[in-house]
Amino acid sequence: MATGDEVSNKQIIFRDYISGFPKETDMILSTTGTIRLKVPEGSNSVLLKNLYLSCDPYMRGRMTQSDSYVAAFTPGKPITGYAVSEVLDSGNPNFEKGDYVWGFAGWEQYSLIENPHPMSLMKISYTDVPLSYYTGILGMTGMTAYVGFNVLASPKKGESVYVSAASGAVGQMVGQFAKIMGCYVVGSAGSKEKVDLLKSKFGFDDAFNYKEEPDWTATLKRLFPKGVHIYFENVGGKMLEAVLPNMVVHGRIPVCGMISQYNLQQHDGVHNLTQLLKKRVRMEGFNVSDHFNLYPEFMELMKQYFMDEKLVYVEDMVEGLESAPAALIGLFTGQNVGKQVVKVSHE
Repeated sequence: MATGDEVSNKQIIFRDYISGFPKETDMILSTTGTIRLKVPEGSNSVLLKNLYLSCDPYMRGRMTQSDSYVAAFTPGKPITGYAVSEVLDSGNPNFEKGDYVWGFAGWEQYSLIENPHPMSLMKISYTDVPLSYYTGILGMTGMTAYVGFNVLASPKKGESVYVSAASGAVGQMVGQFAKIMGCYVVGSAGSKEKVDLLKSKFGFDDAFNYKEEPDWTATLKRLFPKGVHIYFENVGGKMLEAVLPNMVVHGRIPVCGMISQYNLQQHDGVHNLTQLLKKRVRMEGFNVSDHFNLYPEFMELMKQYFMDEKLVYVEDMVEGLESAPAALIGLFTGQNVGKQVVKVSHE
């Protein structure tokens, strides 16, 4: 296949805005698209061959036509999200043919990125780990864990840390960052397999299956008899309500996500927010894109952690673009173990 040829370009097309739980049929596999494997003459564009796609909970919000921190998907157009790609052609001085990059791309085999913003497409220089890691631990996911825990939560050695959705892509990293810091760490997950993984592989001090605990407030009181210093919030709703009475004075709650609420048409109420006032708890939502200026220092830290073999990372990888819709939907029923990744195949 010569550069400049027009080739087929499989795509996952967003059907239309939804309410409630998403379905695989909300996304359509299109095999009719084509693309020319050369950037337009004189353009500032970059042509990508997509290798890995990232499935992330925030993408559910983009399926609804409402205010969000990331623009909604466009009906009839390809789904977009974080990806790892190879540069096939470039009219942009920051990228050359053969570069590997991570950033925003379409859910398709090939993407033409016009005038990429410096923070939306980043060149990969550290290649001592699998490239797929840049969909997660060395990409947006790892940065999210780093910013939320290491930066916003201001952890101290010996503090107690609770992580909900702890076996997920972000949660597994937060727990390990906390252990490296010298904290006592407990996580929750939705199956015995995931609970065992937290304790045996990721080094959590303890973990529980929230589906088997009838009273989460009492469970947390048992596991944290002196209270929780840091709650890394991934779930929201009734879990947040259970955590608040167990926070210590001047505790911190970085709010990364609230996955229990994303598919509800009427969100759960939290009825004990007075605990924030009584205990002077700092609760702060954040968007990792506001902190990408910290990426160089994050990468230096991560490279050192890899060299010192301090981190364990689990990916849940499916193969083929056609597998992407089911993989994304699976996030909301807890089917994935670790970071959900789609390997794009190019026949």
